[in-house]
Amino acid sequence: MEIDKKDLGNKVSNKKGDGLDKHLLEIRNLRTYFFTDVGVLKTLDGIDLCVKKKETLGLVGESGCGKTMTARSIMRLVPHPGRIVDGEIILNGRNLLSLSENEMRKIRGDAISMVFQEPMTSLNPVYQIGNQITETLAVHRPAITRK
Repeated sequence: MEIDKKDLGNKVSNKKGDGLDKHLLEIRNLRTYFFTDVGVLKTLDGIDLCVKKKETLGLVGESGCGKTMTARSIMRLVPHPGRIVDGEIILNGRNLLSLSENEMRKIRGDAISMVFQEPMTSLNPVYQIGNQITETLAVHRPAITRK
């Protein structure tokens, strides 16, 4: 999967004072590989992208092109035998790849979240969807009460 930075309308830059504080999410040179018995599968091989605050980005592509793996990498939920081997994932100025698993758990469902492709395995059909979303908010933001 390749994302052309020019197509996103943002520039990845390391210069101080270049407006990076406006970026909600910045991904630099993200590489996620799967190490198998038959070799290394380079699922993501150098992704760069930026999302500014109040901006929406949609990843679109053919089946198997890396959309879900990009999201899983951002969330640091890459399944075995895969792992992120290089890059930076900067969310609100913090590199997610430098955080402990405990710190990531605090961020998941609060600052970032993901509904997986198969809703029958990610959302419980027995419970109302509003209750399931409220549960996530209650865990991360207890001050918010349901009315």
